Amino acid sequence: MQLTGAEIIWESLLREGVDVLFGYPGGAILPTYDALSKYPQIHHVLVRHEQNAAHMADGYARASGKVGVCMVTSGPGATNLTTGLATAMMDSSGIVAITGQVPTKAIGSDAFQETDVTGVTLPVTKHNYLVSRVEDLAQTIHEAFHIARTGRPGPVLIDVPRDLQNARTEFVYPTTPVRLPGYRPKPSGSPEQIRRAAALINAAKQPVVLAGHGITISGAQDELLEFVEKTGIPVSTTLLGISSIAESHPLCLGMMGMHGEAYTNLAIQDSDLVFAIGMRFDDRVTGNLAKYLPHADVIHVDIDAAEIGKNVPTDIGIVGDAKAVLQQILPLVEPGERSDWLNKINEWRNEVRARDIIHQEFPDDILLAPHVMHELWRVTGGAVLVTTDVGQHQMWEAQYFRHDRRNQLITSGGLGTMGFALPACMGAKFAQPNEEIWCVVGDGGIQMSIPELATLVQENLDVKIAIINNGFLGMVRQWQELMYDRRYIATPLLQPDFVKLAEAYGIMGMRVTRQTELAPAITRARAHRGPVLIDFRVEEDTNVFPMVGPGRALHDMIRRPLHLVATEAAQ
Repeated sequence: MQLTGAEIIWESLLREGVDVLFGYPGGAILPTYDALSKYPQIHHVLVRHEQNAAHMADGYARASGKVGVCMVTSGPGATNLTTGLATAMMDSSGIVAITGQVPTKAIGSDAFQETDVTGVTLPVTKHNYLVSRVEDLAQTIHEAFHIARTGRPGPVLIDVPRDLQNARTEFVYPTTPVRLPGYRPKPSGSPEQIRRAAALINAAKQPVVLAGHGITISGAQDELLEFVEKTGIPVSTTLLGISSIAESHPLCLGMMGMHGEAYTNLAIQDSDLVFAIGMRFDDRVTGNLAKYLPHADVIHVDIDAAEIGKNVPTDIGIVGDAKAVLQQILPLVEPGERSDWLNKINEWRNEVRARDIIHQEFPDDILLAPHVMHELWRVTGGAVLVTTDVGQHQMWEAQYFRHDRRNQLITSGGLGTMGFALPACMGAKFAQPNEEIWCVVGDGGIQMSIPELATLVQENLDVKIAIINNGFLGMVRQWQELMYDRRYIATPLLQPDFVKLAEAYGIMGMRVTRQTELAPAITRARAHRGPVLIDFRVEEDTNVFPMVGPGRALHDMIRRPLHLVATEAAQ
């Protein structure tokens, strides 16, 4: 059938299973928006800033396991997407972004709202396209979804000139499998490498599994659980690997790294073998590389061959999908009895827990962020999905909310994007409409995406927003306290009245300043049908500990007890 390029875009999206799209119209994409009226099967969500369209598509992709889609116009609309694309790229999130472009003959003339979008986004996308013929549009979209969802997922951008959106051609959507030169994701690991890895695992006395985001992306949670229970090897997770194994499991050590559990970092540094699956050894995980894993052999599994040996020397590198590799290695590993190793780790664990902030007593008017996170977990029974920005609130959520359900935390890990949590929360709600979803965000990050409160109301999304309000750009303030002699330059925040602001948008708003108010406020928010914003006014000088400082080894942590900081703040 003869269709315009605009109609081909919508027909192609339907065939890729798209039913929701996040976007913002403009002149260069207007023909495509005009054709949307013919496709009521696709729900369009009007964002208030293009960056948030990418974050919503990202949140949707992570919560659903499908490709998220966003659409914006040329020039500033497309460049506003860049941070969202970079966020998705760093965290391996599969999204497709469609941008309008000036007419083909105007490209390169510095036309109104023209930008070299493929040039701008080349470093922050898995692949991108500038469509030059309307006849290629359907095939391009088909390829883009294939690239976004296969191998190591990532963002793909398609730039479509306006004249091609109006041009007509015969529409036949491709049905044959996509075959691209140089792009052949390899799901299974090398049998020889698998055999060698199993032999190392069986011989290890003090091994540790490091589980990353690849476990969730590949759906390898069952295989990971079977592996650790068969071998008796404890498992630590990266930030994005949280909830790849239930944190209440006795073999789960929790999060590793800069603000990971002290006993976890000690175990990693004392191990004789590290089996790393679907993680990339970034600097927040390793600390000083020269002092990392002094006694351990390293087995590294990743779908992306470029990650093997990139940061940490690898004894055995296995390129493959986490689920497939674990299925290959499971029959070869032997049941393990490592009670001495686990007892050693548990001694460290018990020592840390005895000093934990949750076990300390404070006056009712001393409200700490860990109190909020712990109570949110307790009142909800942990049966919620959480999104966060980056910073102190993100680390406290990781430390004090027990994640026992799969894919329970959606956060900006690699890029550390402020403003991510609220739009990602909304995208996740479209993916999981029956899920209870909480957006946990700092008072700085929320102000980067606060216009999306209007989108939240317009779409009538039942999500809850917890602002951890300490009056500062908290993590930067913490570094200024510990490393810059308390020179708090450009970190104190002037804020609006968040409760009044929520009410101005038609959202229920509450403020909490005392510990005894926590449970009633959370309970009331959960009972309300519709969006709710809670302004948690927490102590401003509380820091996140433990902390591996710059240049320090992973086991060389600042372990100043959190309650001492809170006590000083109260004084």
